[in-house]
Amino acid sequence: MNDGAVGGIRLGLKENWRQFALLVLINAFVGGMVGIERTVVPLIGSEEFGIASTTLVVSFIVSFGVVKAFANLVSGQFADRWGRKRVLVLGWLFGLPVPFMILWAPDWNWIVAANALLGVSQGLAWSMTVIMKVDLVGPKGRGLAVGLNEFAGYFAVGVTAFLTGWLAAEHGLRPVPIYLGVGYAILGTVLSIFVVQDTRGHVRLETAKHANEGSPLTFRDVFVLTSLRDRNLFAASQAGLVNNLNDGMSWGIFPLFFTAGGLGIERVGILKAVYPAVWGLCQVVTGPLSDRWGRKGLIVAGMWVQAAALLLTAVTGKFGWWLGASVLLGLGTAMVYPSLIAAVSDASHPSWRARSLSVYRFWRDLGYAIGALSAGLIADAFGLAAAIMAIAGLTFVSGAVVAVAMVEQRPS
Repeated sequence: MNDGAVGGIRLGLKENWRQFALLVLINAFVGGMVGIERTVVPLIGSEEFGIASTTLVVSFIVSFGVVKAFANLVSGQFADRWGRKRVLVLGWLFGLPVPFMILWAPDWNWIVAANALLGVSQGLAWSMTVIMKVDLVGPKGRGLAVGLNEFAGYFAVGVTAFLTGWLAAEHGLRPVPIYLGVGYAILGTVLSIFVVQDTRGHVRLETAKHANEGSPLTFRDVFVLTSLRDRNLFAASQAGLVNNLNDGMSWGIFPLFFTAGGLGIERVGILKAVYPAVWGLCQVVTGPLSDRWGRKGLIVAGMWVQAAALLLTAVTGKFGWWLGASVLLGLGTAMVYPSLIAAVSDASHPSWRARSLSVYRFWRDLGYAIGALSAGLIADAFGLAAAIMAIAGLTFVSGAVVAVAMVEQRPS
């Protein structure tokens, strides 16, 4: 996979494998920072701080989702102006205080504030690992690049969710499980500062080879195009929002739902680990498959598999059924996640691709806040199972929108 060279810079995975592998490792640390919260933080709210309201318990996800969405929105603009590496480092600097704030939090407001910082960190750092990998490989391997990136991030989420659940069962909710986050934050920051190299030269090379140079677009132009005007970008943006809407719901509601169903924290940790672990692992396959088969079919099928998994979770009450539903949910998300990012990259000119990806990720991660808040309100009014079923129905509808609106666009 080689798209020529300018000034010693080449496009392709083989040609850039060292930097690519480094960015895979760094994104594993980025994902691990979220993983420390998947099992224990909702339970800290309900058990340590005695919060009875589901809506209030999931408020930390709302702060995370809103802040991360807006950090995503500006990340592409910053990346084009300052360079990818500087934005990556800035993301890690925002993430450094997070595990310490959770360790020492005297009340729930500290947890909400920590998650606001985590949202900034994730919006900047995860965005840059995606954008930099797409920069390195060029147009021919986007699905593979995104699949490997998201594999690293979400497999780390799953492994860390399992480890924190196990450590919490052995040592309590705090402080031992949170020590993992301290290690992730320090390692990610050090590697980003001293080892990562910027990729703007790769963008210039791809832009020079692009058949259509494209007219200059303002940020407002890119925002409107990605959000509404281009049918493929619109379809991807709404599907990304709903995908993370159901993920935000599962993040906040599932631990409460499973414990209400009689499971101990260690088994809750297993269920919370299986979903992102399957999600992460399967993207190594689904990302490259989207390069061969196209994006649309995987996105539609993946949204409908997610909907089925959520419905199965809501209507059953046994660990075995919940485990199977967690596997299905991970599989469906793995079909959707890399395919959506690759579809946005396909439909975007290299000169404004970083901004388009940032707008897509804005809508996608706003879904965390919408999902957590709406699920919390529904759960308080009608019960936890009703909240899960409502989000399942919305996920199915979103897949139908992609089936109607998106036009298959093969990678160049």
